[in-house]
Amino acid sequence: MSLAADARAAVRARPFVLDALRAGLLNHSAAAEWLAETADLDGDPDAIAAALRRFREDLPAYATEPRETTVSMRSGVGIAGGGDRADPTDPLLRVGDTGVVPEGDHTAVVATGDVDGEALGAVVRRFAGHGISVAAAGVAGETLVCVVGRRDGPDAVRLVEAALDAVPAFDAS
Repeated sequence: MSLAADARAAVRARPFVLDALRAGLLNHSAAAEWLAETADLDGDPDAIAAALRRFREDLPAYATEPRETTVSMRSGVGIAGGGDRADPTDPLLRVGDTGVVPEGDHTAVVATGDVDGEALGAVVRRFAGHGISVAAAGVAGETLVCVVGRRDGPDAVRLVEAALDAVPAFDAS
């Protein structure tokens, strides 16, 4: 591959760099030096910076879009795998043999409506930025579920609402 193709691949492998590049917030020189070191790009940092500038010209501008959703909170849920607890007939969330059960010390935040993987990613990134650990998360159909510690529940609801008001709009570029 060419240096430009390698630089594009390195940026795509680091979504925060791609977001910063799309938003016009990236210091190209600093990013080029960092990518040269962390992504093992074989090239002069000035050439990598030039490749980043050209890549930016080809990208759509960073944008967000609000999602139409209803957000609610369910306290007292737990995470159980296999035979740990009674198998719920209508699980809130299940991945493999592990599911969210109606008894426990966690809180589930449930968003229904216009949700998808991008919405879930926006929510999880928002949680990470506020130091909230996610015990379980998933999206299917018109439902997004995130399970957090009980004390984080009220903050989590506010963060989910805020994240779903500004989900990054992605383009296949």
